[in-house]
Amino acid sequence: MRTTVGIIGAGPAGLLLARLLHRSGIDSVVLESRDRAYVERRQRAGILEQGTVDVLREAGAGARMDREGLPHDGIELRFARRRHRIDFPALTGGRSVTVYAQTEVCKDLIALQLAEGGPLLFEAEALAVEGAETENPRVRFRRDGREQTLDCDYVVGCDGFWGVARNAMPEALSRVFERTYPFGWLGILADVPPSHDELVYARHDRGFALLSMRSPTVTRAYLQVPDGTDPADWTDEEIWDELDRRLETDDPAWTLRRGPVTAKSVTPMRSYVHEPMRHGRLFLAGDAAHIVPPTGAKGLNLAVGDVVTFARALVAYREKGDASRLAAYSADCLRRVWQAERFSYAMTTMLHRAPDATPFDDRIQLARLDRITTARSAETDLAEAYTGFPLDQQ
Repeated sequence: MRTTVGIIGAGPAGLLLARLLHRSGIDSVVLESRDRAYVERRQRAGILEQGTVDVLREAGAGARMDREGLPHDGIELRFARRRHRIDFPALTGGRSVTVYAQTEVCKDLIALQLAEGGPLLFEAEALAVEGAETENPRVRFRRDGREQTLDCDYVVGCDGFWGVARNAMPEALSRVFERTYPFGWLGILADVPPSHDELVYARHDRGFALLSMRSPTVTRAYLQVPDGTDPADWTDEEIWDELDRRLETDDPAWTLRRGPVTAKSVTPMRSYVHEPMRHGRLFLAGDAAHIVPPTGAKGLNLAVGDVVTFARALVAYREKGDASRLAAYSADCLRRVWQAERFSYAMTTMLHRAPDATPFDDRIQLARLDRITTARSAETDLAEAYTGFPLDQQ
């Protein structure tokens, strides 16, 4: 089997890349180790930056998102029993975000790929990337119990942290930067309308809490918990009680709506960057190259930025013979990645209470939050980072 671009992984990054390439007349093959049902129910991110929304629309994949997604023009910061709303459009020249789950993005892109695009092979396990430094790299994969080879001009690894693409990067060239946090997020889905029409980020002496949503009838909420926590250790009532404590406010008009919890999980918190993101004709994208703590809602959006950068670079080479953007792929992506890492780290350390936090640390957190809520420049910096910088500004 042969193609121009071999894509490993049918998450939102791999699927969007295939879609962008198809619309530019460039063929691709997508290899996904899991079956379609697994990919379409895999719960991950739910906040789409303005740039991600724009790209999905431009790719012809935005119709259902525009019907069912929830546009959000701000978030609320809650601390010391105070409430402060960040008005995104007013601070960013009109940008906002949209709540639309990653599972729904994948469903939309899968349907388009199967109807219009190139091969999308489920249950095709990538085994190795070979010949990345040559003009004809290849991916060895197993499907239906038989080992096969996909010959390519380029390979893009969208296969996550544990995938084979990153392992194909020469160890002598690789540099890793990471930080592991001593806490995670206990997350729930609940069949109850959200208690607020925008996301609420709460800093509390007992730990961080986030009030989010998946739809007008489904609440998504998170609590900071110690690293290694078993979600079964928390009863539904204990979770709701703790959310009530951490979201406390002096506003008597606000109350927390409770309902049946349908899912619980714990998400570890880490920051990770692999440099470079390119070796020869092998390109890394998304979690294969970088991971951010979920506090800043950057993960999916960073992956989108990576594949948009690659697609535009390849189109420039095919149409104009300009290979400079392909050569600059890693450097261009990493500028954006490190800004997202900076923002995610700042949000995480400002809102979460470390196990060894001192009274001094607590006061610094409150001072940082007070600065954002009283200085327009600080508020603007948060709004610009949260809604995402334009994808063509690397």
